[in-house]
Amino acid sequence: MTRSMSNNPLSAKPHYPILDGLRGVAAVIVVTFHLAEPLGTSHLDILVNHGYLAVDFFFLLSGFVIGYAYDDRWNKMTIGSFLKRRIERLQPMVILGMTLGAIGFYFTDSTIWPDIHNVPLWKMLVVMLIGYTILPIPLSMDIRGWQEMHPLNSVGWSLFFEYIANILYAIGIRKFSNKALGILVLIAAAALAHLAITSPNGDLSGGWTLNNEHMRIGITRTIYPFFAGLLLSRIAKPKRIKNAFLWCSLLVAIILYMPRIGGADHLWMNGIYESVCIIFIFPLIVYMGASGVIHSTRERNICKFLGDISYPLYLVHYPIVYFYVAWINDNKGTSLAQAWPYALLILTGSIILAYASLKWYDEPVRKWLRKKWG
Repeated sequence: MTRSMSNNPLSAKPHYPILDGLRGVAAVIVVTFHLAEPLGTSHLDILVNHGYLAVDFFFLLSGFVIGYAYDDRWNKMTIGSFLKRRIERLQPMVILGMTLGAIGFYFTDSTIWPDIHNVPLWKMLVVMLIGYTILPIPLSMDIRGWQEMHPLNSVGWSLFFEYIANILYAIGIRKFSNKALGILVLIAAAALAHLAITSPNGDLSGGWTLNNEHMRIGITRTIYPFFAGLLLSRIAKPKRIKNAFLWCSLLVAIILYMPRIGGADHLWMNGIYESVCIIFIFPLIVYMGASGVIHSTRERNICKFLGDISYPLYLVHYPIVYFYVAWINDNKGTSLAQAWPYALLILTGSIILAYASLKWYDEPVRKWLRKKWG
């Protein structure tokens, strides 16, 4: 079987278990990226150099799944009911992620964030409450010092842009013909390639600050992959590809773990690499994943587990990573050999916390919301 039935009573459609598994693979790599990042001296030598491209992969997966799940249902569904379903899916973990960030905030006072102890409690709580809405905070409310739009849980920035893409889809782009959508996707691809190749850093990293530069990066990184995924869901005719989960996982890992291309002297080369990965290879991976054949119960269980923890893992890991970043900066010269046991502990602990959050919080809350909203 290529697909399996969803457990969500709101949707009788089957879903793609291999795509669920790939989302989990990418989420685990995101954690390793954030654990390797503070050990680098610049954006040129981070061990997991292209881990941030997992966000672009998530956007493409999201567009594909949204198109597949909802494109043919608008005769039975309103914009409001669609947005309720998205809120039900996304917001419970957003609230938990921001709460965890708030709980740990004052304990991450360190040389890299030396002013945390001066932040009044009321201001931190206001930032937390704004974070619950996923709306970005202005720079005047930056309580950490990294100019993040969500300083209690940095990864919230991508959820902000996810909502923008969902709203654009619901209010109009869902009505686009395939030709019109294809034109939009081509324009968005050109904009993404231009941004990547001409970027001062030669990459697409960015989107987490509420200013013109980062808003442009965030929108550009969202529009192409999300709506390319939507287009792919409409035009793709999945085949039967054997060992698709294995090959797709390897491709995702190779792309995200690839060392920096071109170095400091040829930044544009890295921009070309990232453009090719997002514009061409990511859609190919999603198509292969949608075409994949599950070979065993074990493979199905692995895909299900990875898919189940992917979103909780993304939201709960960074409040823990803040402690790790603070420790490394308080102990200058920390090497990979010294840091890896702690990194492995955080990775393992984050996965356990993600699973616990899923079973004891996320699933019960979503079940309650489904009953409340009908």
